[in-house]
Amino acid sequence: MKGIVAFDSKYGNTKHVAEAIAEEIETLGHEVILVSIAHTLKFDDDADFILIGSPTRMARMTFRTKMFIRRARKKYAGKPGAAFETSLRAPEDPEARAKMSKWIDDAAGAKIKRMAEEGGIIMFDEILKAEVVDTYGPLMPKTLNRSREFARRFIESLEKK
Repeated sequence: MKGIVAFDSKYGNTKHVAEAIAEEIETLGHEVILVSIAHTLKFDDDADFILIGSPTRMARMTFRTKMFIRRARKKYAGKPGAAFETSLRAPEDPEARAKMSKWIDDAAGAKIKRMAEEGGIIMFDEILKAEVVDTYGPLMPKTLNRSREFARRFIESLEKK
């Protein structure tokens, strides 16, 4: 199988997650094309599946990601896909978490998934939420391992069909 891992990245954190996902897909024996949404005006690659990721910015995906999905869902309607995001680490304190919930719940990943499904992409139930320590990063420890595990579960779900 051949897949696309498309991402937008503001400070490099989402790029690192996308690279880990792409590396794992290749390790599993599949071809993958890594697409930086920020550096592509046209998207002509065709594949069997697509993964789309964005940083969470003000509880949203980036505008470039939204435009990318609008183009990609025409080509990937009826094909499998998955969503991933980077976002601020949720505070452990329940009170602090409640104050931040509007910025971290229903964030970029959920919005990517909904928008892709509206366009007919058959989205994986799970959304990878890769947390960053601060606005600029770094990623939380073990996030890249979790990203690889997410890619593995996604590919396994395709192989079962």
